[in-house]
Amino acid sequence: MAAPASSPSSAIGAPPPAAADAIVVEGLRKRYGGADGPEAVKGIDFAVRQGEIFGLLGPNGAGKTTTIGVITTRVKPTGGRVLVDGLDVTRDEVAVKLRLAVVPQRSNLDRSLSALENLTFHAAYFGFGRRERRERALELMERVGLKGREDDRVDKYSGGMAQRLMIARALMHRPQILILDEPTTGLDPQSRLFLWDTMRELREQGTTLILTTHDMAEADQLCDRIAIVDHGEVIALDTPRGLRRLLPSEQGLEVVVAPREGAGRTDATTALDGAPGAERTVVVGTVDDRTTLRVYGTADPADLVARLAARGLELIELRRLEGSLEDVFVHLTGRELR
Repeated sequence: MAAPASSPSSAIGAPPPAAADAIVVEGLRKRYGGADGPEAVKGIDFAVRQGEIFGLLGPNGAGKTTTIGVITTRVKPTGGRVLVDGLDVTRDEVAVKLRLAVVPQRSNLDRSLSALENLTFHAAYFGFGRRERRERALELMERVGLKGREDDRVDKYSGGMAQRLMIARALMHRPQILILDEPTTGLDPQSRLFLWDTMRELREQGTTLILTTHDMAEADQLCDRIAIVDHGEVIALDTPRGLRRLLPSEQGLEVVVAPREGAGRTDATTALDGAPGAERTVVVGTVDDRTTLRVYGTADPADLVARLAARGLELIELRRLEGSLEDVFVHLTGRELR
């Protein structure tokens, strides 16, 4: 493969040691529109380890897109430093681009071309020879479940097929780092699970992935660590389990109750009012006189059962639960629309 020309300082040499970080972001700042313009990023710091899936989450306008733009060399920072595989993104743009690839949220495939042509044209840009790029394209199309559809025009592809093709295109030049911007938005469950499996396989093979998503379940399932960004700053960074510890009421109980036979009708939503340690009670729903309640806090199960019985309610089910990643996200960033 013939790489595009680059400066001697950015030439691809021996791979860094396994312990090195794939991406380092130090004091990153970005202000748009001059000295008086709004500051989209206000001093972000984080590092992405090699071979991990790193989640970058935040509300709309939090600074995620700007941060990704700097990492991929599309956006020039106004302060701080970003290193990709040890290379400064502002001084070694060509070498940085060789090391990473981006799968955008919206399809930017050339719909007038076949799937195979989309991949081979991309590989030609990175210097692959004709035979090598065809072999690589066919290999990747089989890998993403598109074997036999190579000659179909992209405008005949479903949304899930197009998303898989974009991942194949991103992998054509064998990048060390893959950035995925909300890759499963609008996909059916089968396509979403296939992409999840693909991301896990890439991680197992040593590829570093950065994932932006508004799907908290997706982030919880896939990410080794997650940074939550809001108002241009990192407000939390930890594993999904570690982030749950930030909740005021990390653990709780879920109970299903029904009116006891012979007892008068009781409002289950107020049955636990005043229960010691019941910091927050949420009604999940009622079906056929059975009401599901979630009680967050340090409430004693025996005390809760006694209170329910005293209100004429029979306990049908009880299980422990812990707050979700979505609970953490809303707790940290608020409920207001952005």
